[in-house]
Amino acid sequence: MKSFDEYVVVVTGAGQGIGYGLCLAFAKAGAKVALNDLDGDLAIAAAHKINEQVCAEAVTPYGFDTAEVAAVRTMIDAVSHKHGRLDVAIANAGLSHFGRFLDYTPEAFDRVTAVNLRGTFFTAQAAARAMIKTGTKSGRLIFMSSVTGNQAYPNLNAYGMTKAGIQQLARVLAVELGAHGITVNAIAPGATVTERTMADDPSYDTNWQGVAPNQRVAQVEDIVETALFLATPQARHITGQTIMVDGGWTLISPIPEATPDIPDTSSKLR
Repeated sequence: MKSFDEYVVVVTGAGQGIGYGLCLAFAKAGAKVALNDLDGDLAIAAAHKINEQVCAEAVTPYGFDTAEVAAVRTMIDAVSHKHGRLDVAIANAGLSHFGRFLDYTPEAFDRVTAVNLRGTFFTAQAAARAMIKTGTKSGRLIFMSSVTGNQAYPNLNAYGMTKAGIQQLARVLAVELGAHGITVNAIAPGATVTERTMADDPSYDTNWQGVAPNQRVAQVEDIVETALFLATPQARHITGQTIMVDGGWTLISPIPEATPDIPDTSSKLR
């Protein structure tokens, strides 16, 4: 287990799935964690569950929409003021949304880009400002992209566009923030078993493990371990990169025959 004693970490979109796994891992490793989720009740429940597991008040919940810049800034300011520092900020909040291009609505487009691009951009901005203000010399910004930002995937047009944009943002910010000791990287998960993906397709794990070169589907822990490494001092010379965590799927990119084209759950805005 990596040690993050005294670290202060912010994770957005963390009520469940990968975000929750990140908060749990950092809390277990000794960090103080701010856990955000769109659903305030879910954020509170998630923080309470983690604190019970680690037997400490390690996680503080924040319920708000990361597309609301003022709310993002308020959380980052509160966290950095309370602890006097900010070490790691993970912009994990993202909206997956399926829809056919010819039918895609402006309302859906605006919502997906607001959460995925606007939310990531201004979370990074607020976090970087806090790191610089509090004198953090080894800040870490980590963005959650997707393999769909690299490989075309049917009916994930707007979503894939935002995930490609996140990778470019990591490149540009690595250049702009490097002089402040801040590294900026993105993680691009492939098919990963979470509450959402299993809701979209109850056979998700079975369907996807057969099309990756290593014959397995990712678990939350696979993504979490990558983020933990990027947060360590050992990753100090890695910046502006996107790390694929996909079992090699992007090498050939086959789609399981049984996977739904338009999953019900991820075709609804929230």
